[in-house]
Amino acid sequence: MCDNFIIGKNYYIFVVNKDKNTVYMKPIINSRIPEFSVQAYHNGEFKTVTDNDVLGKWSVFFFYPADFTFVCPTELVDMAEKYDYLQSIGVEVYSVSTDSHFTHKAWHDTSESIKKVQYPMLADHTGALSRAFGVLNEDDYTAYRGTFVANPEGVVKVLEVTDGPIGRNATELVRKIEAAQFVAENDDEVCPANWEKGKETLKPSVDLVGLI
Repeated sequence: MCDNFIIGKNYYIFVVNKDKNTVYMKPIINSRIPEFSVQAYHNGEFKTVTDNDVLGKWSVFFFYPADFTFVCPTELVDMAEKYDYLQSIGVEVYSVSTDSHFTHKAWHDTSESIKKVQYPMLADHTGALSRAFGVLNEDDYTAYRGTFVANPEGVVKVLEVTDGPIGRNATELVRKIEAAQFVAENDDEVCPANWEKGKETLKPSVDLVGLI
């Protein structure tokens, strides 16, 4: 089967199969990230980032509505404070908004908070990437607060989406990433509610049924 491209909508993707002339819908969880090529601001420079560039390590796509706003800088700083640790466990972070890479630079240059951001800031000024992930608000052309975690093969394993006024928690995101990494390496175990790295997991079996 040849799935030629995907278009995101409401956290699902429409998969277009040109070989069979069909279109079908599937959740974005366990689907590959969409193909993309965008400009980014990172470490004082502009550069191009593509979907192929993010492969080979765990990645976080951290969508937010806009630069020079209010909740957004608190979230980006919260993520920045976890960045060194995320790097140490093989995770790259990509913040994404529909601002241009020039606007990202201007914000980074002028805001004491955003100067703390060391991860790439992707510029989705056409809205294509936000739309592909299903988080574009078509009314005002900004992204909802969507977080997507993909494994080194580019397959989405974790997602969270909140409305504009509701900020996210980077500590909880780290917990989910560690759980995703654990089950990727231990396919016979699962992580229960509130699991944290180093704590006990579960091994599903017929003997465990009804005991929890």
